[in-house]
Amino acid sequence: MNALADETRRLATAPEFVGAVITGSKRAFAVGADIQELAEVRAGEGFEFSRRGQEVMASIECSRKPVIAAIRGFCFGGGLDLALACRARIASPDASFAHPGGALGIITGWGGTQRLPRLVGRGRALEMFVTGGPIGADEAQAYGLISQIAPSEELMGEALRQVHRIVPERLV
Repeated sequence: MNALADETRRLATAPEFVGAVITGSKRAFAVGADIQELAEVRAGEGFEFSRRGQEVMASIECSRKPVIAAIRGFCFGGGLDLALACRARIASPDASFAHPGGALGIITGWGGTQRLPRLVGRGRALEMFVTGGPIGADEAQAYGLISQIAPSEELMGEALRQVHRIVPERLV
């Protein structure tokens, strides 16, 4: 989270950056917090972890420069919150999205409970939160969660093109 905070601060202040693409590995965009590790967190630490995550997600969401999520594989929990904070989300066909915390009796504290219903509607968001089950890229696109599906080998190029479509040519 600290590295992501540093990078969003750098994006905001460095004039040479016109936007950014956040991506993960081929296997996963991001899967959020380690549940085993969370079980050992004390209340004060948990509050601070949540507050820090909210600050970082808000800085991404409110960035004057577009931040695009390029999603492959799993995009779960806090990882989905991260994708939701981005200006747009593009996914490969193998991407899957879930907020499994509800099935575990927890929910992320990074703003996904507010952002997801705004994108996909209250009913679909509630279904995702309550069931915790994953949805695939096609369903995510039909819901409005992602704007586009691109083949894995073209995902980063398409995400960069999206940044440049958002940014006026005079700024590039």
